[in-house]
Formats: sequence, C-alpha cells, structure tokens
Amino acid sequence: MQTNQPPFGVLLVNLGTPAAPTKTAVRAFLKQFLSDPRVVDVNRVLWWCILNGIILNIRPGKVAKLYQSIWWQEGSPLMVISRKQQQALQNQLLSRTGLDIPVELGMSYGEPSLDSGLKALEAKGVKNVLVLPLYPQYSCSTVASVVDGVAAMLKSRRNLPELRFVRDYHDKKGYIAALAQSVKQHWQQHGQSQKLLLSFHGVPERYVNEGDPYRDHCYKTAELLAQELALTTEQWMVCFQSRFGKEPWLTPYTDETLESLPKQGVKSVDIISPAFAADCLETLEEISIGGKETFLHAGGESYRFVPCLNDDEHHMAFLADLALQHAQGWS
Repeated sequence: MQTNQPPFGVLLVNLGTPAAPTKTAVRAFLKQFLSDPRVVDVNRVLWWCILNGIILNIRPGKVAKLYQSIWWQEGSPLMVISRKQQQALQNQLLSRTGLDIPVELGMSYGEPSLDSGLKALEAKGVKNVLVLPLYPQYSCSTVASVVDGVAAMLKSRRNLPELRFVRDYHDKKGYIAALAQSVKQHWQQHGQSQKLLLSFHGVPERYVNEGDPYRDHCYKTAELLAQELALTTEQWMVCFQSRFGKEPWLTPYTDETLESLPKQGVKSVDIISPAFAADCLETLEEISIGGKETFLHAGGESYRFVPCLNDDEHHMAFLADLALQHAQGWS
C-alpha cells in the first residue's frame, strides 16, 4: 500500500498558446482551437470548409506577427506565466498543508495537453483530481470545453480518477480582493484615471440568449470590484473585446468604447481584463498596444493597462484557498 500517495492533485487549465510565433505553429494552434464546437458551434460541414478553405490560409500569418510583437525571450507569455502559477500554487499548497500536492498544467489547446497533465498526475500516484480552469467567469466556450476535453481524454481508460471541477469563481471574495489590490497598486504607481474600463473577453450574444451565464458573471465581477474600490457609477464601465466573425457579440465593444470616450470628455482611462488569469495575446497586444493606439488616436491623452493577476501572491493565495475548499474530504 502506498503511504506517500498525495491526497489529491490539481490540473491547472488555461486556453493554451502556439509553440512558437510562427505561421506554422499558429496555424496548428488555430486549427485545434477553432475546430472545437464549444468555441464555434455552427454547422460542422460548413464551418470545416470556411476554416480550412479561408481562415487557416489567411489568419495564421497575421496572428503570428501579433505574437511576435509580444513574445518574450523565455517563450510565450502565457506559458511562462502559467509555469510560474503552477509552481506558486504548489508552494502555497505545501505551506498550507505540509504535503507535496502535485500541480500540473493542461492546456485546452496546444501543449502541455489535458491528456499529458492527467498522465503526469497519475504517474505521481494521484487518485483524486481537482480540475481548476483559470476562467473566473463561466462560459460554455471555456469551462464547458475543459469538461469536454477531460472527459474525452479519459474515455478510453479503464481506471478513472475521482474528478472534481471548479466551475467558476467570478464572485469569490479572494478573487475580488486580489483584483482590487492590483488596481490599487497600479494607482499608487501611476495615479488614478477618469474611468476604469473592465474589458472582458466577448462571446456571441446568441450563447447568452441560449442560457450561458457569462455576461451576468462579468457584470457581477465588475460590480463587486467597483464596490471594493469605492467607485461611483461614472468612474467605471464594462466592455467586451476580441469579437470574431459576423454575428453579434456581447456589447459594448471595447474598441468602439475606446474610440467614443474622448468625444464624451474622458481623456484618461485605466483598463483591466478580469476574465484573463494570465497575460496573453489578448491583453498584451490587443488591449495594451492596440487599445492604446485606438484611444490616443481618438483624442485620448492617457491610457494605462493594468496587468493580469498572473502569479501575484494575493492571486495565488486565493487559488490555493479555492483548491483546498474544493478538495475537502480528500485525505
């Protein structure tokens, strides 16, 4: 009988990243990502034709250039940060419990895969697996995709681990406190702008109309953060970024908001993306670089990006609390 078997292990999940900022690597990543019916749920035959005949012949080169603009010397920002989060969470769990609780990464798309993460936990004797998707707000296109992916990886196995999933943490006190602390630190260093924009990743409006609670989760996060920061209703607003395709997505759109604010007398903004647990292309390029260009070109004077929580100690302490809460009874 194994006496050193860990009480549980954590599979830390994020979206994933291309292996390199090249057209070939980006094409492989986009093909896997955009083939997921949770992400794009239109007619499969029609979408296969559009994806393989048009999108994968046009977008990879453009997206590769965007990745090149934000790629770090150590590698993909998302992967570098995710590895730091993995180690920080394991250290937090060790300090809380005195036990070496394994934490492995498993990306929905690209490497390390969900399958490799699960196998790494199994190799360490883990029988109880907590799947922790780093998506604070639930969406069928993110969290549900993780559930699908894990189920698919285990489909052919004879001996399954006991599984638990963290569905969301959009309104958890520790998460809101970590966000507030990051904004306060930013203000201490740079001063406070006229308005704080909370830019969440968008989803098609149709998903919400069909029951996805994502928009409600985003607004709840925003309201709680505004309360924690003691902001008036005029000092903050929600917007949605990264829309794709022709159908309506959640509004107001971040780019259109940034373009319109200077005309309304708002010349300085701080912007934060609370739906992202780690900085990535959508924050480092789309928001930090592209958003700034849009705002300043429209007549804005000061634009400041508040980084994601990444491996900040308050963030990692919260994630450790969250993991231990969901792991109760495993010993």
